[in-house]
Amino acid sequence: MPNPRILNRKLHRWGAIATALPFLLVIVTGLLLQLKKQLPWVQPPEQRTANTVPSLSMEQILRAAKSVPEAAVTDWRDIDRLDVRPAKGIVKVTANNRWEVQVDLGTGAVLQAAYRRSDLIEQLHDGSWFADAAKLWLFLPSGVVVLGLWITGLYLFVLPFLARAQKRQRES
Repeated sequence: MPNPRILNRKLHRWGAIATALPFLLVIVTGLLLQLKKQLPWVQPPEQRTANTVPSLSMEQILRAAKSVPEAAVTDWRDIDRLDVRPAKGIVKVTANNRWEVQVDLGTGAVLQAAYRRSDLIEQLHDGSWFADAAKLWLFLPSGVVVLGLWITGLYLFVLPFLARAQKRQRES
């Protein structure tokens, strides 16, 4: 039977190699997502207005989104979602092409239009950008292996302390 310490080191080494690229992608995208409110490149900053009671119709919201050429909105099929923030007085209109249009809830004025990368970064982070199969058959196993790396790394860290304690116990 192989030595458990040597086997543990080999599993740790090969696990790290096997998960290097997917885990690097998860780390980098995770760091970007942690900073999405601080980095306008990732997610446009939220504007604020004093109009905290929504008074716009859906048609007015659509009209505002249509007024931004970059968003390429011609009808509701071009819109991925609406994010209403009454406390901030805005509604965020996210187009299918990832452009975000922030509209004043009271006046219907376009406050800001910017490209939103956070959704793409989230899809890269969880693997769904590649395909649902990649999420399940590449990113999930990589996560399990990384958990194993954490456990084996912890074991490798504690091992010298255990060895010294055993040596002291034998000497006394």
